[in-house]
Amino acid sequence: MSLTDEERRAIVEYRIEKARVAVEDVEQVSSLKRWSAAANRMYYALYYAATALLIANGYVCRTHTGMITLLHKHFVLRGVLTKAEGRLVGKVFDIRQEADYDDFIDADENLIQEYFPQVKALVEKMISLIEF
Repeated sequence: MSLTDEERRAIVEYRIEKARVAVEDVEQVSSLKRWSAAANRMYYALYYAATALLIANGYVCRTHTGMITLLHKHFVLRGVLTKAEGRLVGKVFDIRQEADYDDFIDADENLIQEYFPQVKALVEKMISLIEF
């Protein structure tokens, strides 16, 4: 996908906004004790922030696993993000997959409380790494 600088910037800014809204969504659905919805929004907060970071650096992914692969290759392996942060993205992806697609499996409050502060911090870190 070939983008002009203006198009790239617009997409990146849009994804940043979506990431921040998804973080707010986690807080709102958690107050309703909708843990699977919170898991979904937690993952998407990371997804939008990660894809904004990737796009800002000229990388395009077409799948969720592609995003994780590119994030590891270009940011974790180079030490920009820690290995723990890379694992967090994978773990939250797995939690979201189970909550969204597996029958009779729901995310629970303990998972959200454990991972949400880390997710929130990583979203802001990825956003802070974006330069134009």
